Amino acid sequence: MTTLWWWCGLGLVLLCVEMLIGSLYFLWLGIAALVMAVLCAIFNDMPLALQAVNYAVLAAVALAVMRKWEKHQPDHRVGQAQGEEIGREGIVFVAITPQQPGKIRFSPGVLGSREWVAYANIHIAEKQVAKVVAVEGNALRVAPASTSIIESREL
Repeated sequence: MTTLWWWCGLGLVLLCVEMLIGSLYFLWLGIAALVMAVLCAIFNDMPLALQAVNYAVLAAVALAVMRKWEKHQPDHRVGQAQGEEIGREGIVFVAITPQQPGKIRFSPGVLGSREWVAYANIHIAEKQVAKVVAVEGNALRVAPASTSIIESREL
């Protein structure tokens, strides 16, 4: 009966470590320890060596299932550019100078927003088309896409 409480204690400690670290590995190791506690409650006379083997098997299966499940999850990195926004074109609606940031607007949003603070190494006038060359924190670095000026009705 005392091994049941050791498995419960180990399971709870591993779950607390998981809450501190957040890696998901300790979650499954803790669950495997708690399952071992249930097995020890059901099978009171289970030898310690068999308990250790059962825990190793439960932990390995739990981690394998977690790794397989993890591979099927999409990679969501909220607020982080993954390179596909470079080259997108938008319209400057607040002029940009090397000394003063401006603002740029995109018809379909870029990284979840339609309007962005924009920096440039050269002057870009209002209503001019600019393209994204880099994402710098919460702002975009842009360059002129062409010399054409957009009609005000398209804004």
